[in-house]
Amino acid sequence: HRGLSSIRSKVKALWVVSFHLLSLTQDLGFSVSVEIISGIESKPHPCPYMAHLEIITDQGYVASCGGFLVSQEFVLTAAYCKGRKITVTLGSHDIKQEESTWQKLEVSEQIVHPNYNFFTNLNDIMLLKSQADPRHGDNLPAHWSTFIPPGRMCRAAGWGRTGVMESVSDTLREVKLRLMDAKACNHYTFYSHKLQICVGNPRKTRSAYKGDSGGPLFCAEVAQGIVSYGRTDAKAPAVFTRISPYVPWINEILKKQ
Repeated sequence: HRGLSSIRSKVKALWVVSFHLLSLTQDLGFSVSVEIISGIESKPHPCPYMAHLEIITDQGYVASCGGFLVSQEFVLTAAYCKGRKITVTLGSHDIKQEESTWQKLEVSEQIVHPNYNFFTNLNDIMLLKSQADPRHGDNLPAHWSTFIPPGRMCRAAGWGRTGVMESVSDTLREVKLRLMDAKACNHYTFYSHKLQICVGNPRKTRSAYKGDSGGPLFCAEVAQGIVSYGRTDAKAPAVFTRISPYVPWINEILKKQ
């Protein structure tokens, strides 16, 4: 574990960091932090379970991710978003404009999937434990689903950059994306169709890009995926962690609490 931490520290020293943005580009041809490209601004507060994560990294930088409530106590997000300290903001639309709907929560426990691999991004899933206000725990999205096949149109949501050269968006945005066949993600060296979803038509400009890993992918209002990584040039498709294989692991943790 100490050796892995040392390796991670050396890799992360290459990161270009600014407030609300942490991105890592690698020779593998992908960016491990993604955002919404060609999306639209969401209606204010339609999804009170959406979570904005402000992260103090192990190196002391400030970064951000997305996530969503799956119970009164737990937020589901990407393992890549792990840090020294995480603050969850619920009930936010514009992350720069505090409202009465806001609730800020300190994360008491970060539960990373035991098989998460930092370098391949496999098993990129994590649960964050905190105590949410009941008003944010109502109408949680359905998320324990079976394997979803390609061809469906789904919806991703998050905060962050809206283009390669664009500035950070303070408001929650969403974009409709098509689920693709596994072959569309063959250029990603470690892509696994059993554990991940290939998302976004390569003929379209719509995609997920830098700024908010950990945000949800909804298909017919069922949470099916978690934003994981995409290409450095923002071209579709991007890779999302498939939630369905991790249902036993998630349920085991929820039952223990």
